[in-house]
This record gives sequence, structure tokens and C-alpha cells, in this order.
Amino acid sequence: MAERRVELEPGWLAALGAEFEQPYMQSLRSFLQAEKAAGKQIFPPGPLIFNALNSTPLDHVKVVILGQDPYHGPGQAHGLSFSVPPGVRQPPSLKNMLKELERDLGLPMPAHGCLQSWAEQGVLLLNSVLTVEQANAGSHANRGWEVFTTKVIEAVNRHHQHCVFMLWGSYAQRKGQQIDAERHCILKSVHPSPLSAHRGFIGNGHFSAANDYLVKHGMTPVDWRLPAVE
Repeated sequence: MAERRVELEPGWLAALGAEFEQPYMQSLRSFLQAEKAAGKQIFPPGPLIFNALNSTPLDHVKVVILGQDPYHGPGQAHGLSFSVPPGVRQPPSLKNMLKELERDLGLPMPAHGCLQSWAEQGVLLLNSVLTVEQANAGSHANRGWEVFTTKVIEAVNRHHQHCVFMLWGSYAQRKGQQIDAERHCILKSVHPSPLSAHRGFIGNGHFSAANDYLVKHGMTPVDWRLPAVE
């Protein structure tokens, strides 16, 4: 983001390219450059800021899982909401997601928390805010990312029919208010964080519900298993 050129999957670039010239995005770029110049550690690394879009081309999106902002610990964030790279301990919210997968679909708990295989099947793992300062959760909120990622959601809403949107918690549900519920499937529950997971996330059945909806509309279901990684 600190560079003028952004490497973006062609479909997303066609849909969103004009956003990079908007004043809010130029202001965001300047903010990130200043933070980096001040010696602050920003996550995820620059090449992975748009990993969600580059891993899941616009034409391939069939499920959207909306998060808030990246993990702020070293080595955790790699540009996919809720996901961590192989070898990184599963954060609590992700662990609860995997517990629900086990309960819902009988899938064994995986040894890692990398959701890249989901992204490559058309699951857009989108955070509302795409960067964060190390050890400072929410530090890049209200700097412009929310405007950009709302444009991402609008592009999916407009470009597709019969996508599944998983909106977990009040923040994600507010973010998804513009989604057309007649064109898409909207699944809502509390957030998978330890504070709320046992008040309705565990037991929500969203993973099987998403696949049922996709199959009903002639699409390939998501293989939610996480393959072993080296």
C-alpha cells in the first residue's frame, strides 16, 4: 500500500481500481507511509495486504466471511480474515470456528489454522480494516479501509447472485447492511470470540447451511477440511 502501484487480481482491479485515486485512499496511503517512516511495525506485510482479493478472484466468490481487523501479533496476519499462517497457534476465535466445523460437519480439528484452501475455493476472507499496528488492536480503524472494503462488498453484491455472507457479531452485521437478501444468503450469529461463542456461535450450523444453499443453486459446495501443510 505504501507503493503507488497495487498488485491486484484483474477482476478486482477492474471493479475497484478507481478507488485508489479517491481522496480517502490517498489519505490512507499517506497515513501508512508515515507510520512506516516512524518505525512502526505494520501487519500484515505489504505484499499480503490484499491477499484476500488476490486469493479469491471476484468471478470466483461464492462465500464471504467478514472479519474486523488483522491479528496484531508477530507472524499472525497474512491478509485473510480469521486465518493464520501454518505453524502459528490458532487464535481463540478461529479455534471456535473449527470447533463448530467439527460439531456441524464432523470434521476433525486440524493441526493448523491456515484457511488458504478456503480462499482458493471461493471463500472471500475479508477484514473490514486491512492493516494494523503491532500490539495495537484497531489502530488503523477509521482511516479509510472501511470505505474501501464496503466497496468490495458492494462489488460482490452487484457482480453475483446466490453468494453466502457469514456475518458474525454486530460489527459484521452493520457492515453487511447493504447486501441484497433477495439475491444472496445472509447467515447471522454472534461472533466466534470466547466472549460470545457459547451464546449462539457454537451450534449455528453455518458451514453446512452455506453448502446446502450453494448446492441448491447449482454450485460446488466448499470443502471445509483444512489439508495438512508442511
